[in-house]
Amino acid sequence: MRPLADLTAQLDARRDLEAAQVAAAATALADPGEGEEAKAAFLAALAKKGETVREVAAFAAEFRARAVDPGVTPWSDRAIDIVGTGGDHAGGFNVSSVVVLVLASAGVTVMKHGNRGITSKCGSADLLAALGVQLEAPPEKLRRALEQLGFAFFFAPAYHPAFKHIAPVRKLLAARGQRTVFNILGPLINPGRPAHVLLGVFSPHWVPRLAGALESLGTKSGLVAHGVIGPGRGIDELTTATANVVRGCGAQRGVDAEWRAADFGLETAPFDDLVGGDLTANLALLDALLAGRAPRGLADTIVLNAAVGLWLTGRVATVREGLVPARELLLGGAVKSKLAAVREFYAS
Repeated sequence: MRPLADLTAQLDARRDLEAAQVAAAATALADPGEGEEAKAAFLAALAKKGETVREVAAFAAEFRARAVDPGVTPWSDRAIDIVGTGGDHAGGFNVSSVVVLVLASAGVTVMKHGNRGITSKCGSADLLAALGVQLEAPPEKLRRALEQLGFAFFFAPAYHPAFKHIAPVRKLLAARGQRTVFNILGPLINPGRPAHVLLGVFSPHWVPRLAGALESLGTKSGLVAHGVIGPGRGIDELTTATANVVRGCGAQRGVDAEWRAADFGLETAPFDDLVGGDLTANLALLDALLAGRAPRGLADTIVLNAAVGLWLTGRVATVREGLVPARELLLGGAVKSKLAAVREFYAS
């Protein structure tokens, strides 16, 4: 038997993987010589057994080690990523991309890791590219972006060459309706390794697991959230339209709760306020947001997430304390000015 087949047999027997076995699996999965069906069988067996916190953290560590190093360590300890797993099929607007702009306008260093839309009509990379961000900017330009703009976008395909040999099997399994560990690894393998993370996940089941994985990976301060829209339906965002299952890690490891808009003095919104569309529709929504014409629930959700980002990075003592400055940045012209600076920076 080849190593991947041995590990698949172990998973079929419902036995968890040790760190060394995860390392062997990661090597095999990234190997172009390993057959797609063998990779598919392994990933399906892992999902069927159920990935443990230790396994997820070990896979994340392996693929972090295989990522291209952008050389941004001097910024990492104070930086935050605002990121979602995707895969919720809820059709929400690109909340995290706008939160990035709010936080950068507040002087918070942001390292956003993302991709084009896969399960959505408009991914973070799609929106940011339309706003002027150069997706495949070289690392030296991204370091200048951190200095001058306060944020950088790491386009996942440019930083994870190992995934080139994993993408085909993911597509194969997706066609069979099979999710894999790679559906939740993206937010854990930001090549910039920011010390703070606000992570949205597609299922409440994954909230404690991803919080545990971020803890194992040494996250300084983080929060994992899932918005419950209704029975069996949710979103990978913290919103004012949903009950939000949240779990903290690092400095916030004591957080284990269900948050609602009213907990922060905000109104509960209808979920329709958060619905986005394709790139053209989302650009129009962004214009409406900056002009104060967007649905209240969408503006409040962005403000709430930005306030959480300010709290996680130690800019405010409580989430409530961050709401007013976040709203002023969003609606007072700071984000509009940041967008103009982004276009000028990447055009030069």
